[in-house]
Amino acid sequence: MDMREMDFLIKPIIRLMPYIIIGIFLLSSCTLDATPIPTPDLPRVQFVAPPNNSRVVNNTDLTIDLFAQDSTVGIAKIELYADGGLVKEASLPNYGVQADFRVQINWLASGLGFHVLSAIAYRPDGTRSDETFLSIEIVDG
Repeated sequence: MDMREMDFLIKPIIRLMPYIIIGIFLLSSCTLDATPIPTPDLPRVQFVAPPNNSRVVNNTDLTIDLFAQDSTVGIAKIELYADGGLVKEASLPNYGVQADFRVQINWLASGLGFHVLSAIAYRPDGTRSDETFLSIEIVDG
């Protein structure tokens, strides 16, 4: 390759070099990760008892122990669902609110097989917690 051919190849690269450097600089300062949006501080609810994947005998009156927390406004009520249907709503008297709210709700465990219990806690303004789940297997006695 003679000098003329090398000039033909190198000169366009040299002319583009400032743009290449600026492009590299801009790309290096750019992140492809989106800026995370903070999750709002939601109420939380959890099953205390029975343990997940428990087995109970058919037609047992089962006590479900729930605990909810909200450090900002407080908990106004907790709802318990079985297989998507509302079992009971528990709230404090006189529209009260507590940062920590624990409640026991009875549920008649009937119908052989696996059932899904879920719970949701609410603030007085209606802000709800993420739904939490528990699986129960009902067996023949």
